[in-house]
Amino acid sequence: MGNDRKPIEKAVVYILLILIGIMFISPFIFMISISLASDATNVKGAFTLIPKEFHFENYLKIFEKNSTMGKHLINSIVFVFFCMVGQVFSSSFVAFGFARLRAKGKNILFLMLLATLMIPQDVYIIPQFMLFKKLNWLDTYLPIIIPNFCGGAFNIFLMRQFFMTIPTTLDDAAKIDGLGYFGIYRRIVLPLMKPILIAVALFTFQFNWGWFYGPLVFIQSREKYPLAVALKYMQASSGNAVPNWHLVMVGAMFLTIPPLITYFFGQKYILEANIAAGSASIK
Repeated sequence: MGNDRKPIEKAVVYILLILIGIMFISPFIFMISISLASDATNVKGAFTLIPKEFHFENYLKIFEKNSTMGKHLINSIVFVFFCMVGQVFSSSFVAFGFARLRAKGKNILFLMLLATLMIPQDVYIIPQFMLFKKLNWLDTYLPIIIPNFCGGAFNIFLMRQFFMTIPTTLDDAAKIDGLGYFGIYRRIVLPLMKPILIAVALFTFQFNWGWFYGPLVFIQSREKYPLAVALKYMQASSGNAVPNWHLVMVGAMFLTIPPLITYFFGQKYILEANIAAGSASIK
């Protein structure tokens, strides 16, 4: 009887997993269906879950209807690229210090850094706005890019944990050869950090690609908006009684597909980063 139950139990589990998978993927399929709908279907609001129309020209029409859409897309690419560079460089540098340097109070500083993860963004967004206004950084990408060159608590934590898995004997051998801490970081440790560097770059990309709140607060000129903010204004200022939902969904596809692609190709590096974070103990 026990052997007879196992295939039945497996079948039940697979059916439940399939149903849960369909439930999670159905909004994405519905979004694709709307993005491929015609103008007439959009006016009627007669959208279907499974695509019945295939107007791929909508993916070009969005640039015709909104002449600045291409610039919004480029804006997103530019500021996300610099955010990735800033996070990878600064977070790895700070994490190296926490993992390798010996200093009094280092662990207390590290715990204080981790405590900042519990502070919601709503608490410090107004002080940030006032600071950036004093620096004349408003309506530029500096309020979005520069903080990434100061590192991120979560990314520093991940990289520190990864550093802890690298044997310190490599450092000792490098010191015998005359390398200082910066030389050890650049020549010894950094080449071994490829998985965690890629993982942090992916995390930064996925957060900033669809980030709406920060650019909305710090940027006032519409031509400087990234794609996430531009889509909201496109929905609100379509000029029609019925918004161009099919074109809005095309823009939403531009926001959704790149993170999915990067996660698909980089999931092994994210897995390695998570394993390193779990295997290294906080000392």
